[in-house]
Amino acid sequence: MSENKAAKELIKICGTAQVLENEPMSRHTSFRIGGPADIFIMPDSAGAVSASIRYLKKESIPFTIIGNGTNLLVGDLGIRGAVIQLYKNFNRIRIEGDRITAQAGVMLSSAARSALEHSLTGLEFASGIPGTIGGGMIMNAGAYGRELKDVMEFTEILDEDGNVVRIRADRMEFGYRTSLAQKNGWIVLGAGLKLEHGKQDEIRARMEELRQKRVSKQPLELPSAGSTFKRPEGNFAGKLIMDAGLRGYHVGGARVSEKHCGFVVNTGGATAEDVLALIHDVQRIVEEKTGIRLEPEVKMLGEFK
Repeated sequence: MSENKAAKELIKICGTAQVLENEPMSRHTSFRIGGPADIFIMPDSAGAVSASIRYLKKESIPFTIIGNGTNLLVGDLGIRGAVIQLYKNFNRIRIEGDRITAQAGVMLSSAARSALEHSLTGLEFASGIPGTIGGGMIMNAGAYGRELKDVMEFTEILDEDGNVVRIRADRMEFGYRTSLAQKNGWIVLGAGLKLEHGKQDEIRARMEELRQKRVSKQPLELPSAGSTFKRPEGNFAGKLIMDAGLRGYHVGGARVSEKHCGFVVNTGGATAEDVLALIHDVQRIVEEKTGIRLEPEVKMLGEFK
């Protein structure tokens, strides 16, 4: 089946504005890097997600699920098949008492702001995390000593048969930047968070404190995918990279940030190949000097040269 025919069928499922062909992934990643996706789908309901996946499976068309692209490095040759983005069209949020229910595309920062508006505490740590609820649940996103597992009540996933299933927090097998959703390849549709009532001025002050920390320590002024490497047990990736003499090290337009060595940034015109080569160089040099092998936290998608 041709891409064009597939796109037409997906338009019937999701709507004309929700399906694009040969869409540059550089428009949908915080790195501002990535070649074209054959088909780019932006469904606005769980039914549309399920129907799209059923169709793609029936036609043996590969598909990839993304959120807002903040933890991705997409190859320069792009992504074959379809990309399903659960983000702006999939970002409804509801607050009842001390509970937040949010679709996968809700930004963690938006959820934190909504919690603040309702004087709910517990999500301040997520106010500066640039990802979505969906991606955050898959990788158990966290910052400043807190993680989503600390406030998660349930996760809604799409199972292999296209059914929406609610998974309790104690069954999610959360670990450092991992979860059962990640291990099983589940599609996260949303989540429920349990917070506590607090004082709005104290919540706002804590969020501002964390914002100042991020601004002062992280290279937010340049495109990146956040922390490039996972934190090694008992150590910090940024410190290991700095101690290895790699502050400012660059390959093409990709550079180890001078502000925070745990970040690889796009200084302008960086390709996925530049970033990948830089990651490999950092891994090799740090391992040679310390014996520690850094593992990427950034997820690689698509075809590389």
